[in-house]
Amino acid sequence: MKIAIHGRKIDNKSRHYVQQLIQCIRAKGSDILVSSSFIRSLKEIDFDLAGIESFNGKSELETVDFVLSVGGDGTLLETVSYVGPLELPIVAINTGRLGFLATISKEMIPQAVEALYQNEFSYEYRSLVKVHSDRDIFNGKNFGLNDFTILKKDTSAMITVHAYIDGEYLNSYWADGLIVSTPTGSTGYSLSCGGPVVLPQSNNFIVTPVSPHNLTVRPIVVSDNSVISFEIEGRSKNFLVSLDTRSYTVDASVQMAVSKEDFQAKLVKLDGYNFLDTLRMKLNWGYDARN
Repeated sequence: MKIAIHGRKIDNKSRHYVQQLIQCIRAKGSDILVSSSFIRSLKEIDFDLAGIESFNGKSELETVDFVLSVGGDGTLLETVSYVGPLELPIVAINTGRLGFLATISKEMIPQAVEALYQNEFSYEYRSLVKVHSDRDIFNGKNFGLNDFTILKKDTSAMITVHAYIDGEYLNSYWADGLIVSTPTGSTGYSLSCGGPVVLPQSNNFIVTPVSPHNLTVRPIVVSDNSVISFEIEGRSKNFLVSLDTRSYTVDASVQMAVSKEDFQAKLVKLDGYNFLDTLRMKLNWGYDARN
């Protein structure tokens, strides 16, 4: 078996868990690849990298059996961008904080590795959002697991985003920005802006305004078979667009639309995992502080 690992910069608290992870995989006799950016971080803390190879992109992952994301939800989003259309199984280990997506705790690393070799898991497929534009904005990686966002770039006045669904006029959003989220991303930025929680397999997009001027404007849920397009206006001629963790500046002349991507993210879920349990735990649903 061949296993790839991606992570971000780690601290001394996380070092032990990364070392434990690599030791568990080595004990199984598997080959290990580590992303070049993560290797640089590990070298900074004199990590033992004997026998470990590096990878830079999806072409080097074609023979990999599993890709492990070590960090928080942001690390998982980066991992999805590495894997792309290969649809390799992704195992998300949480060494971060909240962890809506990275649901395997760092204390469970030995059990998680063993589960992979014993086939004690299932796959959960998550839809992705795809950005169409008349120029390359995201360096060829025009897909995301969480959301696509249009934002004003600075502290100037709000922007106006004219939104269309399948060519039909939806609304003109006078706001600081507009989010188009997948069901997976419904617990991210969209949630903090008042959007609804949507279950992962709901086959929808959530369109959520960011600080809208008109308080009667509310998030709307639409089919992910739709194509949502935009026209942007504002006093500033430059705007910020983001796709998960990647952000770029564009001007109002750029033509953009979003739809559902043709491929999906393939997440590994250990036996016993339940999304509703995660919701209750992370959002403290049903929790009474008096008790």
